[in-house]
Amino acid sequence: MFSDAMISTAGLRRALSGLLPTLMLLGTLMSAPAGADTQQVPIVFPEHVQQGSMVIGRVPPGSQVTHAGRTLGVTDYGTVVFGIGRDATGASQVGITSPDGQQRTVNIQVTPRDFPVERINGVPPKTVSPPPKIAERIRREQAGVSDARTRDERIPDFAEHFIWPVKGRISGRFGNQRIYNGTPGSAHSGMDIAAATGTPVKAPAGGIVTFANPDLYLTGGTVLIDHGYGISSNFLHLSKLDVKVGDRVAQGDVIGEVGATGRATGPHLHWGMNWFDTRIDPLLVLERQ
Repeated sequence: MFSDAMISTAGLRRALSGLLPTLMLLGTLMSAPAGADTQQVPIVFPEHVQQGSMVIGRVPPGSQVTHAGRTLGVTDYGTVVFGIGRDATGASQVGITSPDGQQRTVNIQVTPRDFPVERINGVPPKTVSPPPKIAERIRREQAGVSDARTRDERIPDFAEHFIWPVKGRISGRFGNQRIYNGTPGSAHSGMDIAAATGTPVKAPAGGIVTFANPDLYLTGGTVLIDHGYGISSNFLHLSKLDVKVGDRVAQGDVIGEVGATGRATGPHLHWGMNWFDTRIDPLLVLERQ
């Protein structure tokens, strides 16, 4: 346990502030200068995070880092990223083995949040309790989406300061328990933003399009963007798609238009984010400074 290797959240922000503009300017990973003493690079993680957070930390380049049973990718500059789930509690551990073989453990305290119940009425009944044939279609389609989230592109777009894909009222919040037409459903996996049909949807950060389908049963027009190192965004209920799988998009590029396709009661954009299969809150990502 090396608590003296950690700094406060404010310190993390200051430490990363010099890193992020450089990554955005170059659009690629930077290598540490030749001959640099990487052992002098501090280990930097926040002391506290909320449930649903995206966590960015820094370690000596060349370190091996583990979290939640997964080995994390480390950028050439020593940056790592991972997500904290909605239901995480207590301390979240990060294991670090520096290039010189020193082993350290960082404990990040997870702050609980209050997730209210949202009642959604007027949803098409067949999307709440689908017949077996439709249920199989949903399973197949969602498996394709889940597969796209397994990608681990070594691109640094996750380090950008994310922007709103559309501007509008937040009509549904991440993590809230949802009840559709009186039937309990799973917790809301993202953030709903109310906007008129046809409103352009912009990429909140750069990345690679890994999934694009205009007609999924539950989510309608659906696009996924991989921001790198397991961080991805998904955009649901689109009325139009302007990208295809394999496209490289930059922050602010239009990827589609707001709609009400799939299981929706009106036009809005559902924006979800993931670290692999861990769902994280886009609003917390937007608020990260």
